[in-house]
This record gives sequence, C-alpha cells and structure tokens, in this order.
Amino acid sequence: MRFPHIHIGWPQRIAAVFLLIFFAQCLFVIGRTPLSETDYRYALCGREMWEKPAPVAGYFTTCGNMQGDGTLAYRVAGLPLTTAILVLRLEDEIAEGLDHLKAPDKRTYVPNPVGGSTHDLRHQIKGIPYLLRVPFTLFGVWIAGGVWWVSRRLFGNLGGFLALGLFCFSPSVVSSSTTPNNEILALWGLYGLIYTAIGIAHAMYGPRRKWKPRILIFTLALGLTAAAHLLAALFGFLAATIFLFYVAERRRSAVLPLLAFTSIGALFILLASYAFRLHAFLYAFTGGAARFVLSSTPFLLYVKNQQNLPTIAALTVALVLYLFIRRSRYFGNTTPLLVALCLFSLATTQIASSPWLWALPFLFTFISGVFADALETRSRKLYLALSAAILLAQATFCFLALRGMTDPVITLSLPS
Repeated sequence: MRFPHIHIGWPQRIAAVFLLIFFAQCLFVIGRTPLSETDYRYALCGREMWEKPAPVAGYFTTCGNMQGDGTLAYRVAGLPLTTAILVLRLEDEIAEGLDHLKAPDKRTYVPNPVGGSTHDLRHQIKGIPYLLRVPFTLFGVWIAGGVWWVSRRLFGNLGGFLALGLFCFSPSVVSSSTTPNNEILALWGLYGLIYTAIGIAHAMYGPRRKWKPRILIFTLALGLTAAAHLLAALFGFLAATIFLFYVAERRRSAVLPLLAFTSIGALFILLASYAFRLHAFLYAFTGGAARFVLSSTPFLLYVKNQQNLPTIAALTVALVLYLFIRRSRYFGNTTPLLVALCLFSLATTQIASSPWLWALPFLFTFISGVFADALETRSRKLYLALSAAILLAQATFCFLALRGMTDPVITLSLPS
C-alpha cells in the first residue's frame, strides 16, 4: 500500500502559525471563563446520551428531546467527560484487584467511586473546563484549516492566507469555538458540505473511482450537519443540489441517485445520533428547529459590531471590485457570495440560533477571492498592503476583544 506524499512547504508552515494563534486565543478564553449553566447543561445531557440514553420515559434525556436543538454538540461535550470517568473507574478496579492480591493485613486500597454530576466530579477530574470546551476549539481549528485549503486551491497562497487570517481573528468565531454549542459544528459541516458537493460535481467528469471518497465525505458531512442543526443541513442540501446540477452539466442523470443515496446515509447518521430511538429521532423533524424567516437584522447586527470593522472594510472593497471588475465575477467568487448572502438573511424563529455565523467562512472566502484577483493587477502592491493592514487591524480588534469573551456564543432568534 502506497501512502500519499505529504509536502510541508512555507505555505503550510505559515498556515500552521495562524492555526496555532487561533488555538492559543481559544485556550486563553477557556482558561479565564468559569463554567456556566449552559456548560453544565451540555455536560449533563451529553453524558446521558453516552451513559444512559433514556432516563425519563418518553424523552431522550432529562433535558427532554433537546428542544429542537441538535444532538451533536451534546455528544461532543459529553464524550471527553464520559471517557475520563471510564478511565478513572478502570484505574479504580485495577487498583482494587491488585490490592486483593496482597495479604489482608497489608491491603491499603480505599474505594474512590466515580460518579455524580459534572460539578461533583470537579475534584476527581482535573481540567473539566478544557475537557468540555476544547473539542469545540478543535472543530474551529479544523474548519479554519478547511477555509485555508479551499481558498488556497481556488485563489492561491495569498488568497488562502487572507481567508485564514480573517477567520482566525474573527471574535465571533473565537467566541463560538470556546463554549459548547451547535453553531460552530453547523458552520463546520455546512462549509464542508457545500464545497464537497462542488468537488463531486467536478469529479463526475473523471473516472467513477474518484467519486466514491467524495460521496462518502458528502454523506458524512450531511449527516453530522443534520445532527448539529437541521436548518443548516437542509440549506446545505438545497445548495448542494443546485451546484451539482449546475456544475455537472453533462452528468445530471447521476445527480438524483447520488442525492438519494447520500440522503439515506445522512438519515442513518442522524438516527444513530439519537441512539436509534425513533421517538426522539422524529422529534428532530417536529421540534421546529428549521423554522426561519427572512430578515436583514442579522447582517445589520454584524455590520454594526465594531469588532468586525476591518472585515466590513474588506467586504466593502471586495464588493466594489466584484461589481465593477469583470474578472472578479466568476463561479469561484460568486458561489461563496451567494451562500453568504442567503445565510445572512436567515433568522430562526423556534430556537435561538445563529445562521449568520455559518455565513462567515463563505464571506471570508469571497473576500479572499476578490483580493486575490486584485493582486494580479498592476496595483498589486496597493492591494497587498491593504490586505496586510486589514489582517493586522482585525487581529488587533480580536486581541482586544478576548478579555470580554465570557458569555456563550451570541444568538439571534425572532418571535414566531
């Protein structure tokens, strides 16, 4: 078996520095933010999903049927705690077994049962805030790497660095990556879902053996996105369908079977996230998590937030260039712009959620694409200096905002 050769050059090293800075920012916030009631709720419900999925008759957990919220964040939050408890219990059993091998008068083992609530375990399990929150930081690092990879493939090294820098120094992204929530997971899944679909559409012009890995990734992304947030999955599925039919122009006959196959696989993943309990699984479709209205409020709130001022300045320049320079108006730039505009116009009505947050990686991809085109003109030095200034300013705003990140991710919900 031959493994692919992985080349680590200067672009990968620079990207790694950005990712390390992002990770360090998140650790700074996690280490200085006390556990909140929301944290304990995710820990409680997440542990119940792994340890005892049906403690209350008719409900999936003691939190109910997640009130329309996705299960993925609860499982991500609960898994490290459940694993730590299992390890401690195993160590306890091993110590007890070894002690029984000694003579009765030389036994020193003292039982130390592990159990109770997350708050009760804080003296037995060290670093509970990190166990609970760092998994979401890792998802943030993962999607940051994905944004860099996609942007670099589309727009070159400079475009990739600009998109990655805007993502890593976005206060909203850092905040959502430091507390248990489904928003960062929906963002992670949706971005991968749409660009994997575009990759499948392009691969359809090649041999069929290249389809399978992408289709499996697409199925996994769709299922996990649905487990995080049903609205994100439905939006991603609709967008993927449109892009598949548009790009795979000569292979459209294969699109519907592909979508049917991936939908069945995604439903299976979603059912598995509910431990194959049908009543809880059906509640995902009746809880109203996917209800939304069209509103300009999310975008206006994002624009009015002073922490996003450098990004808004970059967006303004990018929109002007996109409208007045023909070379900027092509599929690679138009796709993230359309997706971002659609997501910014959504506001959930049944549960508190943040579709505007899902739009950010697409927004950063669009900005980087337009700036990458501008860097190929005679004004290259001007736009290079502008890109550096924007990144420096956004990094400064983000660093100044770190100390204030003690609240959970900002959400917006409109009354039904």
